[in-house]
Amino acid sequence: MQAARQRLSGLSGLCAAALCAAVLWPTQAHALFGDDEARQAILELRRKVDANQAASEAARSEGDAATRRSLLELSNQIEQLRGELARLRGQNEQLAREVAELQRAQKDVQAGVDARLRQVEPLKVELDGQSFTAQPAEKTQFDAAMDTLRRSEFAAASAAYTAFLRQYPSSGYTPSALYWLGNAQYAARAYKDSAESHRRLVSEFPNHPRTPEAMLAMANSQVELKDAKAARRTLEDLAKKYPQSEAAAAAKERLARLR
Repeated sequence: MQAARQRLSGLSGLCAAALCAAVLWPTQAHALFGDDEARQAILELRRKVDANQAASEAARSEGDAATRRSLLELSNQIEQLRGELARLRGQNEQLAREVAELQRAQKDVQAGVDARLRQVEPLKVELDGQSFTAQPAEKTQFDAAMDTLRRSEFAAASAAYTAFLRQYPSSGYTPSALYWLGNAQYAARAYKDSAESHRRLVSEFPNHPRTPEAMLAMANSQVELKDAKAARRTLEDLAKKYPQSEAAAAAKERLARLR
């Protein structure tokens, strides 16, 4: 492009010089040459000027054509780049969707694994001042028995605790289950069964926080069974073994009434 402009500039200067010479030529040529020679020289000069103008136009046209070709090529390249960019964007969007799907699937799998682990993974339990571990199903069954007792469904609660103790004989819930089983049986007026449940708690778990209360409840069942002698013995043992407990204070009051 720069070379074409320089060539056009040179041609323009030449044309200007030629035109100036053409103006001055008739007078000078007439002095030096004849009319025919002067006319021939003028025609020759005009042909050169026309040729130079034609060359200038051709060069200009060639430069314009080259410019148009360059612009067209540049436009085509831009369109190609736009198409490539659109294709890459589409690929990125597809990859993003696939990654999102994989992440969701991974979360679902992890949630399923966590749920299954929660069904079998031991739980830490704090109950009646005691700490122990229990299986999720074990805890669920004990809680269900407690809910039944809270609804005052004493016979159903007794059956629920009995089933629990049979299914989980070594459970950390056993002392509490025996205590509440005896209470449910007492409320259902199954006094003999109640006394036996509380006796088992006293015998197997003498250091459990519920044991003094179980002894007091056992004495109540013995009173209902008309066994005052056994009741008095139970209350005396309670006051002797657990003198600092609230149940021991209640036992002393009941002993005074039994005498």
